[in-house]
Amino acid sequence: MVAFVALADAHVGSPDVFYEGMAGPYRLFVTVRTPPMIPGIAEIEVRALDGNVTDIRIVPLRAVGEGSEFAPPSDRMEHSQADAQCFTGKLWLMQSGEWQVRMEVSGTKGTGETAVPVPAAARRTLRMQKTTGTVLLALMVVLVASMIAIFGAAARDGQLDPGATPSTSQRRRGRIAMAVTAAALVAILFLGNMWWDAAASGRANLMMYKAPPVEASLQNTNTLVLKMGFSSWHDRRKDTLVDTIIPDHGHLMHLFLIGTPNLDRFYHLHPQQTAGDTFAEQLPAVAAGNYAVFADIVRGSGFPDTMTTRVSLPDVPGNPPSGDDSETTVGSLAGTSPAQNAGTVFTLPDHSHWDWVLDGQTLHARQPMVLRFRILDKDGKPVSDLEPYMGMAGHLVIVKRDLTVFAHVHPSGSMPMAALMLLQKQPSTAKTEMAAMPDMPSTALPAEVTFPYGFPEPGDYRLFVQIKRSGKVQTATFDTHVEP
Repeated sequence: MVAFVALADAHVGSPDVFYEGMAGPYRLFVTVRTPPMIPGIAEIEVRALDGNVTDIRIVPLRAVGEGSEFAPPSDRMEHSQADAQCFTGKLWLMQSGEWQVRMEVSGTKGTGETAVPVPAAARRTLRMQKTTGTVLLALMVVLVASMIAIFGAAARDGQLDPGATPSTSQRRRGRIAMAVTAAALVAILFLGNMWWDAAASGRANLMMYKAPPVEASLQNTNTLVLKMGFSSWHDRRKDTLVDTIIPDHGHLMHLFLIGTPNLDRFYHLHPQQTAGDTFAEQLPAVAAGNYAVFADIVRGSGFPDTMTTRVSLPDVPGNPPSGDDSETTVGSLAGTSPAQNAGTVFTLPDHSHWDWVLDGQTLHARQPMVLRFRILDKDGKPVSDLEPYMGMAGHLVIVKRDLTVFAHVHPSGSMPMAALMLLQKQPSTAKTEMAAMPDMPSTALPAEVTFPYGFPEPGDYRLFVQIKRSGKVQTATFDTHVEP
Protein backbone atom coordinates (compact mmCIF):
# COMPACT_ATOMS: atom_id res chain seq x y z
CA MET A 1 0.00 0.00 0.00
CA VAL A 2 1.10 3.57 -0.63
CA ALA A 3 1.73 5.70 2.47
CA PHE A 4 -0.25 8.96 2.38
CA VAL A 5 1.40 11.59 4.60
CA ALA A 6 -0.70 14.45 5.95
CA LEU A 7 0.47 17.93 5.04
CA ALA A 8 -0.15 19.27 8.53
CA ASP A 9 -1.62 18.41 11.88
CA ALA A 10 -2.83 20.19 14.98
CA HIS A 11 0.78 21.07 15.76
CA VAL A 12 2.56 20.90 12.45
CA GLY A 13 4.77 17.82 12.50
CA SER A 14 4.45 17.51 16.28
CA PRO A 15 1.47 15.23 16.98
CA ASP A 16 2.41 13.95 20.44
CA VAL A 17 0.80 15.50 23.52
CA PHE A 18 2.83 16.68 26.51
CA TYR A 19 1.24 17.72 29.79
CA GLU A 20 2.50 18.76 33.20
CA GLY A 21 -0.04 19.26 35.97
CA MET A 22 -1.55 18.10 39.22
CA ALA A 23 -3.62 14.99 39.85
CA GLY A 24 -4.78 15.73 43.38
CA PRO A 25 -1.60 15.91 45.50
CA TYR A 26 0.64 14.48 42.75
CA ARG A 27 2.44 16.42 40.02
CA LEU A 28 2.65 14.41 36.79
CA PHE A 29 4.50 14.70 33.50
CA VAL A 30 2.36 12.93 30.90
CA THR A 31 3.33 12.03 27.33
CA VAL A 32 0.68 10.71 24.93
CA ARG A 33 1.99 9.43 21.61
CA THR A 34 -1.04 9.57 19.35
CA PRO A 35 -1.58 6.80 16.76
CA PRO A 36 -0.94 7.64 13.09
CA MET A 37 -4.15 5.82 12.12
CA ILE A 38 -7.63 5.83 13.64
CA PRO A 39 -8.69 3.43 15.11
CA GLY A 40 -5.28 3.08 16.67
CA ILE A 41 -3.37 2.64 19.91
CA ALA A 42 -2.11 5.63 21.88
CA GLU A 43 1.03 4.99 23.92
CA ILE A 44 1.06 6.77 27.27
CA GLU A 45 3.98 7.51 29.57
CA VAL A 46 3.54 9.08 33.00
CA ARG A 47 6.28 10.22 35.35
CA ALA A 48 5.45 11.33 38.88
CA LEU A 49 7.48 14.48 39.51
CA ASP A 50 6.67 14.62 43.23
CA GLY A 51 4.82 12.38 45.65
CA ASN A 52 5.10 8.61 45.92
CA VAL A 53 2.70 7.20 43.32
CA THR A 54 1.92 3.51 43.55
CA ASP A 55 -0.84 2.99 40.97
CA ILE A 56 -2.32 4.78 37.93
CA ARG A 57 -5.46 3.72 36.07
CA ILE A 58 -6.35 5.24 32.69
CA VAL A 59 -9.43 5.30 30.45
CA PRO A 60 -10.21 7.04 27.12
CA LEU A 61 -13.31 9.25 26.79
CA ARG A 62 -14.55 11.77 24.27
CA ALA A 63 -13.79 15.32 25.38
CA VAL A 64 -17.36 16.60 25.05
CA GLY A 65 -20.77 15.28 24.04
CA GLU A 66 -21.73 11.64 23.86
CA GLY A 67 -19.13 9.36 25.33
CA SER A 68 -17.63 12.01 27.63
CA GLU A 69 -19.43 11.17 30.87
CA PHE A 70 -19.68 7.43 31.46
CA ALA A 71 -16.30 5.75 31.50
CA PRO A 72 -15.70 2.11 30.54
CA PRO A 73 -13.54 -0.04 32.83
CA SER A 74 -10.11 1.50 33.27
CA ASP A 75 -6.73 -0.07 32.53
CA ARG A 76 -3.88 -0.23 35.03
CA MET A 77 -0.61 1.29 33.83
CA GLU A 78 2.55 -0.78 34.20
CA HIS A 79 5.38 0.18 36.54
CA SER A 80 8.75 0.74 34.92
CA GLN A 81 11.35 -1.75 36.12
CA ALA A 82 14.02 0.95 36.02
CA ASP A 83 12.08 3.79 37.71
CA ALA A 84 9.35 3.24 40.31
CA GLN A 85 7.81 6.64 39.52
CA CYS A 86 7.49 5.98 35.77
CA PHE A 87 4.43 4.25 34.33
CA THR A 88 3.48 3.12 30.80
CA GLY A 89 0.20 2.10 29.21
CA LYS A 90 -1.77 1.83 25.97
CA LEU A 91 -5.30 2.83 25.01
CA TRP A 92 -7.39 2.39 21.86
CA LEU A 93 -8.72 5.60 20.27
CA MET A 94 -11.59 4.49 18.05
CA GLN A 95 -12.66 7.70 16.28
CA SER A 96 -11.11 10.94 15.07
CA GLY A 97 -11.70 14.05 17.14
CA GLU A 98 -10.88 15.39 20.58
CA TRP A 99 -10.42 12.79 23.31
CA GLN A 100 -9.39 12.83 26.92
CA VAL A 101 -7.24 10.38 28.82
CA ARG A 102 -8.71 10.33 32.31
CA MET A 103 -6.35 9.21 35.06
CA GLU A 104 -6.92 8.04 38.61
CA VAL A 105 -3.72 8.21 40.63
CA SER A 106 -3.11 6.46 43.94
CA GLY A 107 -0.19 6.77 46.32
CA THR A 108 0.96 7.53 49.82
CA LYS A 109 -0.92 10.86 49.81
CA GLY A 110 -4.25 9.32 48.84
CA THR A 111 -5.93 9.49 45.42
CA GLY A 112 -6.22 12.15 42.74
CA GLU A 113 -7.67 12.54 39.27
CA THR A 114 -6.81 14.46 36.15
CA ALA A 115 -7.69 14.42 32.44
CA VAL A 116 -5.39 15.16 29.50
CA PRO A 117 -6.86 16.42 26.18
CA VAL A 118 -5.73 14.34 23.22
CA PRO A 119 -6.53 15.29 19.59
CA ALA A 120 -6.80 12.12 17.51
CA ALA A 121 -6.78 12.08 13.72
CA ALA A 122 -5.45 9.81 10.99
CA ARG A 123 -2.23 11.26 9.60
CA ARG A 124 -1.23 8.51 7.19
CA THR A 125 -2.04 5.00 6.06
CA LEU A 126 0.23 2.22 7.21
CA ARG A 127 2.32 0.06 4.91
CA MET A 128 1.54 -3.64 4.73
CA GLN A 129 3.98 -5.79 6.66
CA LYS A 130 6.59 -7.41 4.39
CA THR A 131 5.84 -10.92 5.65
CA THR A 132 2.11 -10.50 5.04
CA GLY A 133 2.73 -9.02 1.59
CA THR A 134 5.06 -11.88 0.66
CA VAL A 135 2.54 -14.53 1.73
CA LEU A 136 -0.30 -12.82 -0.17
CA LEU A 137 1.86 -12.44 -3.29
CA ALA A 138 2.75 -16.13 -3.19
CA LEU A 139 -0.91 -17.09 -2.78
CA MET A 140 -1.86 -14.83 -5.69
CA VAL A 141 0.77 -16.44 -7.95
CA VAL A 142 -0.50 -19.92 -7.02
CA LEU A 143 -4.10 -18.87 -7.63
CA VAL A 144 -3.34 -17.29 -11.02
CA ALA A 145 -1.26 -20.27 -12.14
CA SER A 146 -4.03 -22.65 -11.03
CA MET A 147 -6.69 -20.72 -12.94
CA ILE A 148 -4.54 -20.70 -16.09
CA ALA A 149 -3.95 -24.44 -15.78
CA ILE A 150 -7.67 -25.14 -15.18
CA PHE A 151 -8.83 -23.16 -18.22
CA GLY A 152 -6.11 -24.75 -20.38
CA ALA A 153 -7.05 -28.25 -19.25
CA ALA A 154 -10.74 -27.55 -19.82
CA ALA A 155 -10.10 -26.40 -23.39
CA ARG A 156 -7.69 -29.27 -24.13
CA ASP A 157 -9.28 -32.22 -22.37
CA GLY A 158 -12.89 -31.21 -21.90
CA GLN A 159 -14.21 -33.31 -24.80
CA LEU A 160 -11.78 -36.24 -24.61
CA ASP A 161 -12.93 -39.71 -23.78
CA PRO A 162 -11.43 -41.23 -20.63
CA GLY A 163 -7.88 -42.43 -21.29
CA ALA A 164 -7.64 -40.75 -24.73
CA THR A 165 -4.59 -38.71 -25.75
CA PRO A 166 -5.18 -35.06 -26.84
CA SER A 167 -4.57 -34.37 -30.51
CA THR A 168 -2.31 -31.67 -31.83
CA SER A 169 -5.24 -29.33 -32.45
CA GLN A 170 -6.58 -29.94 -28.92
CA ARG A 171 -3.18 -29.17 -27.41
CA ARG A 172 -3.07 -26.00 -29.50
CA ARG A 173 -6.56 -25.06 -28.27
CA GLY A 174 -5.40 -25.63 -24.67
CA ARG A 175 -2.35 -23.40 -25.13
CA ILE A 176 -4.51 -20.66 -26.71
CA ALA A 177 -6.95 -20.88 -23.81
CA MET A 178 -4.10 -20.61 -21.33
CA ALA A 179 -2.68 -17.56 -23.13
CA VAL A 180 -6.09 -15.86 -23.27
CA THR A 181 -6.71 -16.66 -19.61
CA ALA A 182 -3.30 -15.30 -18.61
CA ALA A 183 -3.90 -12.08 -20.56
CA ALA A 184 -7.37 -11.70 -19.06
CA LEU A 185 -6.08 -12.25 -15.52
CA VAL A 186 -3.22 -9.78 -16.01
CA ALA A 187 -5.74 -7.21 -17.27
CA ILE A 188 -8.06 -7.90 -14.35
CA LEU A 189 -5.22 -7.55 -11.86
CA PHE A 190 -3.96 -4.35 -13.54
CA LEU A 191 -7.39 -2.72 -13.65
CA GLY A 192 -8.17 -3.95 -10.14
CA ASN A 193 -4.94 -2.42 -8.87
CA MET A 194 -5.83 0.90 -10.56
CA TRP A 195 -9.27 0.79 -8.92
CA TRP A 196 -7.74 -0.06 -5.56
CA ASP A 197 -5.26 2.84 -5.80
CA ALA A 198 -8.03 5.26 -6.76
CA ALA A 199 -10.31 4.02 -3.98
CA ALA A 200 -7.49 4.15 -1.42
CA SER A 201 -6.54 7.67 -2.52
CA GLY A 202 -10.14 8.84 -2.25
CA ARG A 203 -10.52 7.20 1.13
CA ALA A 204 -7.27 8.78 2.30
CA ASN A 205 -8.39 12.23 1.17
CA LEU A 206 -11.63 11.72 3.06
CA MET A 207 -10.23 10.21 6.24
CA MET A 208 -6.74 11.74 6.55
CA TYR A 209 -6.65 14.84 8.68
CA LYS A 210 -5.60 18.09 7.07
CA ALA A 211 -5.85 21.46 8.72
CA PRO A 212 -8.28 23.81 6.94
CA PRO A 213 -6.55 25.75 4.16
CA VAL A 214 -6.03 29.46 4.67
CA GLU A 215 -5.24 32.31 2.26
CA ALA A 216 -3.38 35.42 3.43
CA SER A 217 -3.50 38.75 1.59
CA LEU A 218 -2.57 42.34 2.39
CA GLN A 219 -5.34 44.92 2.01
CA ASN A 220 -5.49 48.68 2.61
CA THR A 221 -1.72 48.95 2.99
CA ASN A 222 -1.47 47.42 6.47
CA THR A 223 -4.35 44.97 7.02
CA LEU A 224 -3.59 41.27 6.75
CA VAL A 225 -6.71 39.29 5.83
CA LEU A 226 -6.90 35.55 6.47
CA LYS A 227 -9.63 33.60 4.69
CA MET A 228 -10.11 30.02 5.83
CA GLY A 229 -11.35 27.07 3.82
CA PHE A 230 -12.66 23.75 5.05
CA SER A 231 -10.96 20.40 5.22
CA SER A 232 -12.68 17.27 3.98
CA TRP A 233 -12.22 15.68 7.41
CA HIS A 234 -14.07 18.63 8.91
CA ASP A 235 -16.82 18.94 6.28
CA ARG A 236 -17.62 15.23 6.56
CA ARG A 237 -18.96 15.84 10.03
CA LYS A 238 -21.44 18.49 8.85
CA ASP A 239 -19.66 21.11 10.93
CA THR A 240 -18.68 24.69 10.15
CA LEU A 241 -15.70 26.51 11.54
CA VAL A 242 -17.71 29.59 12.51
CA ASP A 243 -19.84 27.50 14.86
CA THR A 244 -16.94 25.71 16.50
CA ILE A 245 -14.11 28.20 17.10
CA ILE A 246 -13.68 29.00 20.79
CA PRO A 247 -11.29 31.45 22.47
CA ASP A 248 -7.94 30.20 23.66
CA HIS A 249 -6.07 32.51 26.06
CA GLY A 250 -8.76 35.09 25.37
CA HIS A 251 -8.33 35.11 21.56
CA LEU A 252 -10.09 33.25 18.76
CA MET A 253 -6.89 33.07 16.72
CA HIS A 254 -3.19 33.20 17.50
CA LEU A 255 -1.27 34.26 14.40
CA PHE A 256 2.47 33.82 14.00
CA LEU A 257 4.45 35.43 11.17
CA ILE A 258 8.00 34.10 10.91
CA GLY A 259 10.46 35.56 8.43
CA THR A 260 11.93 33.07 5.98
CA PRO A 261 14.36 31.58 5.22
CA ASN A 262 16.38 32.70 8.26
CA LEU A 263 13.58 32.72 10.87
CA ASP A 264 14.94 36.13 11.86
CA ARG A 265 11.63 37.99 12.30
CA PHE A 266 8.84 36.90 14.60
CA TYR A 267 5.35 38.36 15.13
CA HIS A 268 2.75 36.97 17.57
CA LEU A 269 -0.58 38.63 16.69
CA HIS A 270 -4.29 38.12 17.39
CA PRO A 271 -6.59 38.87 14.43
CA GLN A 272 -10.27 39.70 14.87
CA GLN A 273 -13.01 37.66 13.23
CA THR A 274 -14.74 39.80 10.60
CA ALA A 275 -16.88 37.07 9.02
CA GLY A 276 -17.58 33.39 9.54
CA ASP A 277 -14.46 32.30 7.66
CA THR A 278 -12.42 35.52 7.69
CA PHE A 279 -10.05 37.16 10.17
CA ALA A 280 -8.25 40.48 9.83
CA GLU A 281 -5.28 42.03 11.65
CA GLN A 282 -4.05 45.60 11.40
CA LEU A 283 -0.33 44.93 11.27
CA PRO A 284 2.32 46.75 13.25
CA ALA A 285 5.34 47.97 11.34
CA VAL A 286 6.57 44.93 9.39
CA ALA A 287 9.77 44.71 7.36
CA ALA A 288 9.46 43.64 3.73
CA GLY A 289 10.11 39.98 3.09
CA ASN A 290 8.72 36.48 2.87
CA TYR A 291 6.87 35.07 5.86
CA ALA A 292 5.64 31.67 6.96
CA VAL A 293 2.15 31.98 8.42
CA PHE A 294 0.92 29.77 11.28
CA ALA A 295 -2.64 30.40 12.48
CA ASP A 296 -3.86 28.55 15.60
CA ILE A 297 -7.56 28.04 16.31
CA VAL A 298 -9.47 25.68 18.63
CA ARG A 299 -12.77 24.03 17.68
CA GLY A 300 -15.72 23.73 20.00
CA SER A 301 -14.77 20.14 20.81
CA GLY A 302 -11.32 21.30 21.95
CA PHE A 303 -9.60 20.00 18.79
CA PRO A 304 -6.80 22.40 17.76
CA ASP A 305 -5.89 23.34 14.19
CA THR A 306 -2.72 25.01 12.97
CA MET A 307 -3.35 26.44 9.50
CA THR A 308 -0.30 27.25 7.39
CA THR A 309 0.49 29.32 4.33
CA ARG A 310 3.12 31.73 3.00
CA VAL A 311 2.88 35.44 2.28
CA SER A 312 5.19 38.08 0.79
CA LEU A 313 4.85 41.51 2.36
CA PRO A 314 6.23 44.93 1.41
CA ASP A 315 7.40 47.36 4.08
CA VAL A 316 4.25 47.84 6.12
CA PRO A 317 3.86 51.11 8.06
CA GLY A 318 2.39 50.84 11.52
CA ASN A 319 2.73 51.38 15.24
CA PRO A 320 4.60 49.11 17.63
CA PRO A 321 2.57 46.11 18.84
CA SER A 322 0.38 46.69 21.88
CA GLY A 323 -1.63 44.57 24.31
CA ASP A 324 -0.95 40.87 23.81
CA ASP A 325 0.67 41.39 20.39
CA SER A 326 4.44 41.20 20.17
CA GLU A 327 7.35 41.17 17.76
CA THR A 328 11.07 40.55 17.74
CA THR A 329 13.94 40.53 15.29
CA VAL A 330 16.63 38.03 16.13
CA GLY A 331 19.74 39.86 17.28
CA SER A 332 18.11 43.28 17.53
CA LEU A 333 17.08 42.98 21.18
CA ALA A 334 20.62 42.40 22.29
CA GLY A 335 22.28 44.49 19.61
CA THR A 336 24.27 41.44 18.52
CA SER A 337 24.33 39.01 15.66
CA PRO A 338 22.18 35.87 15.70
CA ALA A 339 25.28 33.73 16.23
CA GLN A 340 26.06 35.51 19.50
CA ASN A 341 22.55 34.81 20.75
CA ALA A 342 22.65 31.15 19.78
CA GLY A 343 22.97 28.53 22.47
CA THR A 344 21.77 28.63 26.06
CA VAL A 345 22.07 32.35 26.96
CA PHE A 346 20.12 35.29 25.55
CA THR A 347 21.02 38.85 26.59
CA LEU A 348 18.60 41.79 26.61
CA PRO A 349 19.39 45.50 26.11
CA ASP A 350 19.16 46.18 29.87
CA HIS A 351 21.84 43.49 30.36
CA SER A 352 19.40 41.10 31.98
CA HIS A 353 19.63 37.66 30.44
CA TRP A 354 17.82 34.36 30.00
CA ASP A 355 19.45 31.04 30.73
CA TRP A 356 18.24 27.87 29.06
CA VAL A 357 19.01 25.34 31.77
CA LEU A 358 20.28 22.24 29.99
CA ASP A 359 23.01 21.20 32.46
CA GLY A 360 25.05 19.79 29.60
CA GLN A 361 22.20 17.55 28.45
CA THR A 362 22.12 16.55 24.77
CA LEU A 363 18.71 16.84 23.13
CA HIS A 364 17.38 13.73 21.41
CA ALA A 365 14.30 13.28 19.24
CA ARG A 366 11.18 11.77 20.85
CA GLN A 367 12.63 12.24 24.33
CA PRO A 368 10.12 13.91 26.69
CA MET A 369 11.73 16.59 28.83
CA VAL A 370 11.00 19.80 30.72
CA LEU A 371 12.54 22.84 29.01
CA ARG A 372 13.63 25.28 31.74
CA PHE A 373 14.37 28.99 31.25
CA ARG A 374 15.61 31.31 34.02
CA ILE A 375 15.39 35.09 33.76
CA LEU A 376 18.16 36.92 35.60
CA ASP A 377 18.91 40.62 36.05
CA LYS A 378 22.17 42.31 35.09
CA ASP A 379 23.71 41.20 38.38
CA GLY A 380 22.79 37.57 37.78
CA LYS A 381 19.96 37.52 40.33
CA PRO A 382 16.45 36.17 39.58
CA VAL A 383 14.16 38.95 38.37
CA SER A 384 11.06 39.83 40.39
CA ASP A 385 8.85 41.55 37.82
CA LEU A 386 7.41 38.64 35.78
CA GLU A 387 3.67 38.83 35.14
CA PRO A 388 1.13 36.47 33.55
CA TYR A 389 1.09 36.71 29.75
CA MET A 390 -2.36 35.81 28.45
CA GLY A 391 -3.04 33.85 31.61
CA MET A 392 0.18 31.85 31.51
CA ALA A 393 3.68 32.25 32.93
CA GLY A 394 5.04 32.12 29.39
CA HIS A 395 4.61 30.93 25.82
CA LEU A 396 7.06 28.92 23.75
CA VAL A 397 7.05 28.60 19.96
CA ILE A 398 9.27 25.88 18.50
CA VAL A 399 10.09 25.93 14.78
CA LYS A 400 12.29 23.56 12.85
CA ARG A 401 14.56 25.29 10.36
CA ASP A 402 12.88 23.64 7.37
CA LEU A 403 9.41 24.57 8.77
CA THR A 404 8.29 20.94 8.98
CA VAL A 405 7.75 21.28 12.74
CA PHE A 406 5.82 24.04 14.50
CA ALA A 407 4.56 23.84 18.08
CA HIS A 408 2.98 26.43 20.40
CA VAL A 409 3.65 25.20 23.95
CA HIS A 410 2.68 26.46 27.42
CA PRO A 411 3.85 25.62 30.94
CA SER A 412 0.91 23.21 31.21
CA GLY A 413 1.87 21.44 27.99
CA SER A 414 1.39 21.31 24.24
CA MET A 415 -2.42 21.28 24.24
CA PRO A 416 -4.43 24.53 24.09
CA MET A 417 -5.73 25.90 27.38
CA ALA A 418 -9.23 25.91 25.87
CA ALA A 419 -9.13 22.11 25.61
CA LEU A 420 -8.08 21.80 29.25
CA MET A 421 -10.89 24.11 30.31
CA LEU A 422 -13.44 22.12 28.33
CA LEU A 423 -12.67 19.09 30.46
CA GLN A 424 -13.40 21.13 33.59
CA LYS A 425 -16.65 22.75 32.43
CA GLN A 426 -20.06 21.64 31.25
CA PRO A 427 -20.37 21.82 27.44
CA SER A 428 -23.33 24.20 27.71
CA THR A 429 -21.28 26.87 29.47
CA ALA A 430 -17.81 26.20 28.09
CA LYS A 431 -18.17 28.34 24.96
CA THR A 432 -19.34 31.42 26.84
CA GLU A 433 -16.80 31.13 29.65
CA MET A 434 -13.78 30.05 27.61
CA ALA A 435 -12.34 33.56 27.42
CA ALA A 436 -11.79 33.54 31.18
CA MET A 437 -8.26 32.47 32.07
CA PRO A 438 -7.39 30.36 35.13
CA ASP A 439 -6.68 32.36 38.24
CA MET A 440 -3.03 33.36 38.49
CA PRO A 441 -1.34 35.35 41.21
CA SER A 442 -1.34 39.10 40.78
CA THR A 443 2.09 39.27 42.40
CA ALA A 444 5.29 38.62 40.48
CA LEU A 445 5.81 35.10 39.18
CA PRO A 446 8.89 32.97 39.83
CA ALA A 447 11.86 33.81 37.62
CA GLU A 448 11.87 30.34 36.03
CA VAL A 449 9.48 29.25 33.27
CA THR A 450 9.19 25.59 32.26
CA PHE A 451 7.60 23.86 29.27
CA PRO A 452 7.03 20.09 28.86
CA TYR A 453 7.89 18.95 25.35
CA GLY A 454 9.67 16.37 23.23
CA PHE A 455 11.22 17.26 19.87
CA PRO A 456 9.53 14.98 17.30
CA GLU A 457 12.50 14.52 14.97
CA PRO A 458 16.20 15.36 14.71
CA GLY A 459 17.42 18.57 13.11
CA ASP A 460 18.02 22.26 13.74
CA TYR A 461 15.40 24.24 15.67
CA ARG A 462 14.77 27.82 16.76
CA LEU A 463 12.89 28.50 19.99
CA PHE A 464 10.99 31.74 20.69
CA VAL A 465 10.30 32.09 24.43
CA GLN A 466 7.85 34.81 25.50
CA ILE A 467 7.17 36.27 28.92
CA LYS A 468 5.77 39.52 30.30
CA ARG A 469 7.84 41.81 32.53
CA SER A 470 6.59 45.06 34.02
CA GLY A 471 3.74 45.20 31.52
CA LYS A 472 5.87 44.54 28.43
CA VAL A 473 6.13 41.34 26.40
CA GLN A 474 9.69 40.14 25.88
CA THR A 475 10.88 37.44 23.48
CA ALA A 476 14.11 35.46 23.70
CA THR A 477 15.41 33.23 20.91
CA PHE A 478 17.51 30.10 21.22
CA ASP A 479 18.97 27.86 18.53
CA THR A 480 19.61 24.20 19.10
CA HIS A 481 20.34 20.93 17.35
CA VAL A 482 18.42 17.76 18.18
CA GLU A 483 20.17 14.42 17.77
CA PRO A 484 18.38 11.24 16.61
